[in-house]
Amino acid sequence: MIDPTSAEHGQTRAAVIGSGFGGIAAAIRLQALGVQTTLFEGRDQPGGRAYVYRQQGFTFDAGPTVITAPECLEELFTLSGRKMSDYVELMPVSPFYRLLWDDGDRFDYVGDSEQMRAQIATRSASDAEGYREFVEYTKRVFQKGYTELAAKPFLHFFDMVRVAPQLARLRADRSVYDTVARFVHDPHLREALSFHSLLVGGNPFDTSAIYTLIHYLERRFGVWFPRGGTGALVNALIKLFLELGGELLLSSPVRSIRLEQHGAHMRHLVRTDAAGERAFELVVSNADLHHTYSKLYQGLESAAKTTTRLERADWSMSLFVLYFGTDIPYDLAHHTVIFGPRYQALLREIFDGPALPEDFSLYLHAPTVTDPSLAPPGCGTHYVLSPVPHLGKANIDWTVEAPRYAKKIVRALERHMPNLSEHIVTQRWFTPLDFQGTLNAFQGSAFSIAPTLSQSAYFRPHNRDAKIPGLFIVGAGTHPGAGLPGVINSAKATVSLIAQQLGKEIAA
Repeated sequence: MIDPTSAEHGQTRAAVIGSGFGGIAAAIRLQALGVQTTLFEGRDQPGGRAYVYRQQGFTFDAGPTVITAPECLEELFTLSGRKMSDYVELMPVSPFYRLLWDDGDRFDYVGDSEQMRAQIATRSASDAEGYREFVEYTKRVFQKGYTELAAKPFLHFFDMVRVAPQLARLRADRSVYDTVARFVHDPHLREALSFHSLLVGGNPFDTSAIYTLIHYLERRFGVWFPRGGTGALVNALIKLFLELGGELLLSSPVRSIRLEQHGAHMRHLVRTDAAGERAFELVVSNADLHHTYSKLYQGLESAAKTTTRLERADWSMSLFVLYFGTDIPYDLAHHTVIFGPRYQALLREIFDGPALPEDFSLYLHAPTVTDPSLAPPGCGTHYVLSPVPHLGKANIDWTVEAPRYAKKIVRALERHMPNLSEHIVTQRWFTPLDFQGTLNAFQGSAFSIAPTLSQSAYFRPHNRDAKIPGLFIVGAGTHPGAGLPGVINSAKATVSLIAQQLGKEIAA
């Protein structure tokens, strides 16, 4: 149990480990709840995976770059009577994505249903009708999977049993791709409507059909980009947290956490190099799930058992990300998905290994299309990512492979960005080794536990640890999962549990 009245200042103290979006959202909610909160970040900037690189006048968001469901972000501000628009400006992105195929086919993925159907009808009248039915299906999935369940913690098996009939009616046992294939027949449309699960680390051929809700979520809320980049959104949330009285400690990686009996309750002694040990009544970990149990709570028997279970789990793929600035602008969409010549076979190699595939599909982010200030005048800021096997699936020496792979990707992009290699003036990359080393990601996984049916809801690691009193989890590894709305809602679910234990009324 949590001690609701700590000895010092008569106030419960919380440590949030990691300042990714899930950690920041949890810290804001805790501070608004009246819990004195310290946010620990190992790097020199907040943001976690939403780190910002700046070089030669270019601003590179490390990610995420697809901002949707802004209502869950707005809620963090309304908790304390503030407006998000006073802190950061979100600009609409259209098309949501431009989809390009190896055979020259092209499709603009937009939020307007009539425009979508019109594009589809030029390919197939039956698929246009099938798409209409698909949208209705995703609306039902959205209402159940997002509106009702995304911010609800699943701690008990009964929680799963209670919603199982509804999930069964929605055929959550089917994969995203198999579900899409029931509605449309054109191979490219099937890819266009199924790739979204990759944005949360899932293989469309294995990920539960519940994740088709992303399609309806984007249609309902739109796709946005913050003026100044994703880092501007991080800074806005941090500003709010500090205004609420929270404490932010940068360049303060947590080395270990040990438990200490304090009266009838347990305290968590959080150790950093700079501050030594500091005592907290509760810990919310936004660190990598495996790292939390194998390193931070190393020595606890229950943590060792959890570590073993996690190592048997199915983890998401990794990413190779190339950031580059050009001395000319290119005529691009803000978000472009470039499909390779293979789809299912490529995905199998990405998720199962045992080697780096020879071909690839790419996501190209061109934020200066929306916000030119992210590059010097007349220039362009970009990043391109390629899903690749994580380190547990493929034995790749990325110290050798990275330069070669970067050149290969640039050559492929030149089909859409003429003479690209001649116009790159600065670049850097982030490999699975960096996910593992810099972000402590288990096996270099980019999205934590894979979002399969057997690893979702109750079957996903819980928002509150059952064995370690006062330990809570937020982020991609817990319910509801990865993606910006997912990790923001994980914070809502987790802090609701903390509020219950403290006997506090939660504001939103």
